Amino acid sequence: MGVSEVNYCLRCGTPLADGERFGRLRRVCPACDWIYFADPKVAAAALVEQDGKVLLGRRVMNPGRGQWTLPAGFVDAGEDPARAAERECLEETGLVVQVSGLLTVLFGQEHERGAHIIIFYRVKILGGELMPGDDVDQVAFFSRFELPPLAFTTTRRVLEIAGDNFQRFANL
Repeated sequence: MGVSEVNYCLRCGTPLADGERFGRLRRVCPACDWIYFADPKVAAAALVEQDGKVLLGRRVMNPGRGQWTLPAGFVDAGEDPARAAERECLEETGLVVQVSGLLTVLFGQEHERGAHIIIFYRVKILGGELMPGDDVDQVAFFSRFELPPLAFTTTRRVLEIAGDNFQRFANL
């Protein structure tokens, strides 16, 4: 929930006002001094690799409709981000996966409804059947050198990071 969307105190119902608290302008209650702290949205993504290719899904919703991205979605309150990445991968691709390691964490909201923080995991395929689901209409494996149009700059960034890490570890 964005700061501008919060208009009433969640404790007493009084209309909120803007006030400086803890070094920033925040929504505060003039009646009970409750302060609204906006929490960042967190998403988790799965990097699925097979035969030197990466799994992407084509989005059916805006932003980025018709463009491709990694299986990803928001982390629910109380949910382990690694389990969220596994859940989102199953929902979007039909594949049952298991997190094998943390790849990176990126910050930067790319659109109004997007995540502020995205946690990227490497995963291994345990089973399932590759088929689109949830908010994608196609899923396919692509070479990093022949990628389709990508929906988000974070997708390109994490593929570059993953490629650099793969090369670095392959040379050890």
